[in-house]
Amino acid sequence: MTTETARTERVKVRIGDRVFGSSTVIAGSLILAVLAAVAIFLVVQSLPAFFAPSKELPGQPANFWAYVGPLVFGTVWSAAIALIVATPLSIGIALFISHYAPRRLAQTLGYIIDLLAAVPSVVFGLWGITVLAPFLQPFYAWLVDHLGWFPLFAGPVSGTGRTILTASIVLAVMVLPIMTAICREIFLQTPRLHEEAALALGATRWEMVRMAVLPFARAGIVSATMLGLGRALGETMAVAMVLSPALVVNFFLLQSRNPNTIAANIALQFPEASGISVNALLATGLVLFVVTLLVNSIARYVVGRRKAFSGAN
Repeated sequence: MTTETARTERVKVRIGDRVFGSSTVIAGSLILAVLAAVAIFLVVQSLPAFFAPSKELPGQPANFWAYVGPLVFGTVWSAAIALIVATPLSIGIALFISHYAPRRLAQTLGYIIDLLAAVPSVVFGLWGITVLAPFLQPFYAWLVDHLGWFPLFAGPVSGTGRTILTASIVLAVMVLPIMTAICREIFLQTPRLHEEAALALGATRWEMVRMAVLPFARAGIVSATMLGLGRALGETMAVAMVLSPALVVNFFLLQSRNPNTIAANIALQFPEASGISVNALLATGLVLFVVTLLVNSIARYVVGRRKAFSGAN
């Protein structure tokens, strides 16, 4: 009787394992199927725009690539500025939470940072328009007056403060939670023996961080940056609300004529689009899909390399 009971329990466990294993395979395959379906839909709908005459495209550019080129530039340019602002802030906040702040303060700050991720993008857009842009406009005027000789700060300055720099700062605030959370977890995984050894040799707190924590977390910081870049590339509403966009390619940060992003352009133009214009917008979405996929693939590659690192090597 005891043998039969044990045998029955093993059969039940095996059936449960099979059901769970099959469910995970189905779930993973479903994700791949959805991704493939989205890619196929974008490719099929984009083909007419690739071969359409210039007069049927929005703005009548020379060809589709002349239309999407400024949008790709604006997308990458705004995301790059956002990363330049957000990366040192996220590293500093994560270091303060993990190695400097008292436990209660660290828990509170960590909760607040994580809470930022739950704020809708439209709220960030409203904050950028009503608070940030008017606040920064006098500073922009000062930059143009004193540093206008530098190409990035060349005038004339925007009278509203709604510039590519303002939009990038809003993006930086939006990507800050995910970058800070990843950096914080990586910093906390630094081998305790490495930190104690550095302190035992007479290193200060900062020297310990510089010699033990940052080298250990280098790959994690890179992966956090890449994930933040992917988030910034696909942001829509905040950029669409803050920017006064145009199909231009320029590096000026403080002028009123700003390059638009792909996601914001789709959000602004799609309600009134018809015919080949819809295909053109979907084609720009395909370009953004490819760019975002490349960024996330690079991030996963970096994370995969990070798994091979241990406290012993």
